[in-house]
Amino acid sequence: MSLTPAGRRTAAAVLTAALFVPLAACSSGDDDKKDTGGSTPSASGSATGAPAANLTVLAAASLTDVFKTAGAAYEKSHPGTKLTFSFAGSQELVAQVSQGAPADVLVTADTKSMDKVKADTGTPAVIAKNRLVIATGEGNPHKVDDLKDLADTKLKVVLAAPEVPAGKYSKQILDKQKITVKPVSQEPNVRAVLSKVELGEADAGLVYKTDAESAEDKVDAVEIPDGQNAIAQYPAAALKDSKNAEAAAAFVAWLSSPEGQKILQDAGFQKP
Repeated sequence: MSLTPAGRRTAAAVLTAALFVPLAACSSGDDDKKDTGGSTPSASGSATGAPAANLTVLAAASLTDVFKTAGAAYEKSHPGTKLTFSFAGSQELVAQVSQGAPADVLVTADTKSMDKVKADTGTPAVIAKNRLVIATGEGNPHKVDDLKDLADTKLKVVLAAPEVPAGKYSKQILDKQKITVKPVSQEPNVRAVLSKVELGEADAGLVYKTDAESAEDKVDAVEIPDGQNAIAQYPAAALKDSKNAEAAAAFVAWLSSPEGQKILQDAGFQKP
């Protein structure tokens, strides 16, 4: 028997609560507000008219670093708004939405994942693009030069699982080049792939360019030519069950604004 929307939200709350990452713990948003002399935010929450709200944003793992930066900037320009992020593989986020997770915004690392919950979202907008690189240990000790090197059975290669967008993109480019790779593990999200390489548990892995750049002091990035690569698209959408529909839509729109785009592109993401 199917659950009512309220029942779905209740059942999903337990699944999602542990994943939520309060932005206040990793930003200076509160300090910024103290500098205003203790003024009380207006009812609208910002000069743009967007209402103040506590928003929960389900976002692809590859957005972890940039969304913390973007969230701090958004809170500063929208007094009274608090953002809480839950980062995971897009397939996990989609499962949470399907089960009625109490959230306001969804941002995935591919359009196919977003399409799976189109009945639960407003119209999505692509806010950024990304591309894959080969991540290796610092200094590239195994001299990995291109995708064909990943077929070397002596090399410990880690990939994202095939149901993860990064895993789908990886399979797509490897199949296109007719390269067979036998990974030592398949991870639940792209950040887990990066972590394996960072820790020396893998010699190489396919990750997004922005992930490699976020750990440039620990890994090297081997570029993949455009003709052999895949372009990842990041759609964002407000959730129809959000109790803060106007504020959720405002945040999604802000991600495509000049301020939001500058933060994304400064982090290495491509224009949508």
